[in-house]
Amino acid sequence: MVRVLNNEAERVWLAPMSGSTDAAFRRQAVRFGCPAVVSEMVAGEALAANRKDMVRRTCRHEGRGRWIVQLAARRPEDMRKGAELLAEAGVDQIDINMGCPSRQVTGGASGSALMREPDLARAIIDAAIEGGQGVPVSLKMRLGWDDGQLNAPDLARHAEQAGVVMLTVHGRTRCQFYKGRANWVAIADTVNAVGVPVIANGDVSDTPSALNALDQSGAYGVMIGRAAMGQPWLPAKIAAELEGGFYRMPSRAEQLDSLISQIEESQSLYGKSLGLRIVRKHVAAAIDKLDGHWDERDRRETRSAACQIDCAKALSSMLADIFLEERGVAA
Repeated sequence: MVRVLNNEAERVWLAPMSGSTDAAFRRQAVRFGCPAVVSEMVAGEALAANRKDMVRRTCRHEGRGRWIVQLAARRPEDMRKGAELLAEAGVDQIDINMGCPSRQVTGGASGSALMREPDLARAIIDAAIEGGQGVPVSLKMRLGWDDGQLNAPDLARHAEQAGVVMLTVHGRTRCQFYKGRANWVAIADTVNAVGVPVIANGDVSDTPSALNALDQSGAYGVMIGRAAMGQPWLPAKIAAELEGGFYRMPSRAEQLDSLISQIEESQSLYGKSLGLRIVRKHVAAAIDKLDGHWDERDRRETRSAACQIDCAKALSSMLADIFLEERGVAA
């Protein structure tokens, strides 16, 4: 029997972002109430080969929410095997990656490159369903490869017929990468093509932009990407406000505790040295997003200094000074 999503799909998601949405960051997002988080992309063939770096990407986060892993592959057999392994590991949902625009991924003819090979894309969708053994499967894609091949609705129809339970569409083509503005209106073509929930992705950074994305696309929900860096509570805040509720922003002290916890968890996941290097992007983003009356030159210098510290204890001490001093809002 095919397992389906519990009740209805979550309306606000933290996007899978390579090198960013590891278990340490996902834990902080769910800590603040994010409805749904997705792991960074893992390659099916690398997962099957038991590569440590790929296995780390699939790590379960503790706390609320389902365990969702994004899987990419160029060959149907790799997708099938990767899905089998994830199903055996007990994941709650498998998300197929057909949206990543990076040359490293598309150069290997996976990610959004599959949108210019629709027959292969359909075979990979079928392989994920088969390998998933009843685990719900979703699909994340772009509008198409370029403006001349906007085939997201066609792939969506096949995906729904194959058994995919949810679709996410980034409102850009692969050839746009992240340039320009996401075309939320164009996502409506996919929304109108299928009966499963469609999630709009691209340039959603706050509640007003989420409302605009939903209005223009007709989508069921939104997915938050880069805007959540440095503020893991953002998806939860948007989710609450979309429902007309109030979200209590975490205090400076709570933000600091979250960031220090993420540093510790990153070191536990990758080792002390590598873990500290990997978490620096989150530290930098947190300093960038920190409210208060900062001189931008001072902010840049502070961020640079924090990212050069090679001792977690020293970094935590510096962050305490930054987050709790008078130049910002009181804790």
